[in-house]
Amino acid sequence: MPVYGFVGAGALTAAIVEGLSTEVAEPPAVLLSPRNRAVGLDLAGRFPNVEVCGSNQEVLDRAPVVVLAVRPQVGEEVLRDLVFRPEHVVVSALAGVTLARLREWIAPATEVVRTIPLPAAARRQSLTALYPDHPVARELLERVGGVVVPDAETTLEAFSASTATFAAHLDYLTTVANWLAAQGVKQEDADAYIAHIFGQLGQSVSRATSLTALTEEHMTPGGLNEQVLGDLRRDGVPDLVRRALDRVLARLRG
Repeated sequence: MPVYGFVGAGALTAAIVEGLSTEVAEPPAVLLSPRNRAVGLDLAGRFPNVEVCGSNQEVLDRAPVVVLAVRPQVGEEVLRDLVFRPEHVVVSALAGVTLARLREWIAPATEVVRTIPLPAAARRQSLTALYPDHPVARELLERVGGVVVPDAETTLEAFSASTATFAAHLDYLTTVANWLAAQGVKQEDADAYIAHIFGQLGQSVSRATSLTALTEEHMTPGGLNEQVLGDLRRDGVPDLVRRALDRVLARLRG
């Protein structure tokens, strides 16, 4: 059974560990950083395969596979203080930190994979982008969903940029719910209604093979959905989204 160590114990680590451990007959051993002790102790209290280590170095000393899940801004500071082994396989979730830079920080380890795990890992439904493909990283990530492998590291950055739209999408839903409340609906009812209808729509999205086709299915000529979409397109909303994504991508590559 594999042993996975996590340097960084925030929400992303918690999601992956939950997916690895919840209702699994033979879950892997998981060693957690003490960095966020409350999260670690909660996970260790719920899952017998999870242990909180006394230090990040202890995680590295005991785990052959190390997942890096600290904030990119502190990545160099955290990692340069640690002693890696040449045989370590390092799985990085640090957005915008290139393979070349990671190899500098984790030397003499050389096997490193960049990944973009999603919160849905907690339900084993994360479609995780990774580069380059690696059997050890793939085995880990397929335990919490599926994987997609772009053809270049620069393409991985585009996948990463697309995930920067989460908050904007939720703010859009909040705007709709708040508008509904302004029409006299109780705020809790407005929130519940919008969460429900878009949650149901999300199930269709998860099964879609073409988002363009799915969009067409939800419009009728001269209908209300076509009217709203037409207004948003005329006001330049799609162009605003594309420009925002271009700026995020430039930042990630930059």
